[in-house]
Amino acid sequence: MKRIIKSMESKYLLPSLELVQEVFSEWDSPKEGKLVRQLVEEIRAKKYYMPELELVMVNENDEIIGYAMFSRFHIEGKFENELLILTPVAVKTRLQRQHISRDILEYGFDVAKRLGFKAVLVEGNPRSYNNRGFQSSYKFGIEAGSNIKLPHPDCLMIKELEKGALNRISGLVDYSFYDTLHEG
Repeated sequence: MKRIIKSMESKYLLPSLELVQEVFSEWDSPKEGKLVRQLVEEIRAKKYYMPELELVMVNENDEIIGYAMFSRFHIEGKFENELLILTPVAVKTRLQRQHISRDILEYGFDVAKRLGFKAVLVEGNPRSYNNRGFQSSYKFGIEAGSNIKLPHPDCLMIKELEKGALNRISGLVDYSFYDTLHEG
């Protein structure tokens, strides 16, 4: 099967939303699917959106089979030109466990490095991200703020794109910039 990774193009805007909603609805619930779709729409509308880091993997029929969005992020008003957040990542349910997300993420890391970004933050299951080089962020002085409810502190992770970058980046992570993520 031929697979190509591309940055966002207008023809993929709606199909990528549908994929994200479908995958998160199947994985969690229809409510979660709608919420994650809403998050993508909100990120696209905000100043931190970067179409070159909203990635899709398409098959030989030009259908989206995988998706990942990296967008600029700040901690306590700093680091927005060095730090990215990775959310969401979605792969067609029937095609999971075929290294689609791995390939998209590695491609995204390469693009992000070329653009000068130093680190990527993600919230999720450590088992899904540790093998991609993510580590618990609290070990680097990057901790979840009071409005972030994590099942475990290890669920907020960071990956260095440039060696030593995390020696300078620290603080409390706060999602209040995003209405969809803000819980308080």
